[in-house]
Amino acid sequence: MSQMLNTGVRWTIHDVELLAENEGTRYEIIDGELFMTRAPHFKHQQTCGKIFRKLDVWSEFTGLGEAVINPGVLFSESDNVIPDVVWATKETLELTLDEAGHLTGAPDLVVEVLSASKEDHRRDKEAKLKLYSSRGVKEYWIADWRSRKLEVYRREQNQLKLVETLFSSDNIISPLLPGFSCTVDQFFPV
Repeated sequence: MSQMLNTGVRWTIHDVELLAENEGTRYEIIDGELFMTRAPHFKHQQTCGKIFRKLDVWSEFTGLGEAVINPGVLFSESDNVIPDVVWATKETLELTLDEAGHLTGAPDLVVEVLSASKEDHRRDKEAKLKLYSSRGVKEYWIADWRSRKLEVYRREQNQLKLVETLFSSDNIISPLLPGFSCTVDQFFPV
């Protein structure tokens, strides 16, 4: 469940550093708008883990990149997010990983797992989609464990566009991930 703090103020990473540390609270800034997210549903976390595991095993086999759960992505002072899962080529990581362990540029693939609230849906399907599109993410997956579907957005003409909606028995493949393939159902808990 997320909550947006809309006070007319444009938030930056420096403002967030001044907020009290609250166990289980995640702060994200998108276009100067602050979002606070509490610890997600157990099945949300299971979905993140399953997607990560599939990408991680494939990455280890191919040696083409790395998958990570909940990395900090610092695009700018007013665009600072924590995606559920990302995958990046080794080249992308060399260019964007800073000394503090944060990505400072677009990972190649970003995965967000939907939470239940309308605010979370708006954040992932509108605000983050625009952000990832404008910052150069090549592919964006939105996973919904409740309806067991996966929306796949790919970069077309400098913009992320919805190219397919996949359901449980559908196979996910990607030109970004040569040889990667699994059924969408394998991303979701029983």
